[in-house]
Amino acid sequence: MKILLTLLLTINLYAGIKQNMFNLYQNHKFEKVCQLGFDNFKKNKKDEAFVSLYAFSCLNSDYIDRLAVPTAVLKLSKEARANSAYFSVILMQKKLLYHALVDNYNLSEFSLPTTDYVLSRVFDLYSKIGEHQPRAFYLFEDPYDKKLTYKLYLVREYQLSKIVIEEFYDTITIKRHVYW
Repeated sequence: MKILLTLLLTINLYAGIKQNMFNLYQNHKFEKVCQLGFDNFKKNKKDEAFVSLYAFSCLNSDYIDRLAVPTAVLKLSKEARANSAYFSVILMQKKLLYHALVDNYNLSEFSLPTTDYVLSRVFDLYSKIGEHQPRAFYLFEDPYDKKLTYKLYLVREYQLSKIVIEEFYDTITIKRHVYW
């Protein structure tokens, strides 16, 4: 009887975690969902809905490096594979953009898929510059909304530089994204 009770409590606890994550996600508490997903990933890695919720939360809270493992795990359903491809494009763009900004690597020869995520938009705009001398920062106008601009630059901290993308609508800062 104790085993059955323990099993039911455990099942309810895990269902509770997923429901809690979903509620937090709907309330735009992406960082909390990302952390809950990270903490409970091992127990739920075969649940593609859980993994996708975790990954989208990490993406929305700019923890892009946490997308690597979900990208490898999401493979059983059509929707999971689509999510995996989406996350892998963004992760690759972040790595290439970092390489370009830190090492002055030319991205203009790449023809990659893209997404609607802000890093993808900035990646696409940066790669169109072609070979150039490095700058302290880059300003890009969104091709679909002339009032939306992006400022791209590096912040150098100790041994690791970080990519910063600031989104502006007119002159008002909407959001600041930091990637390492």
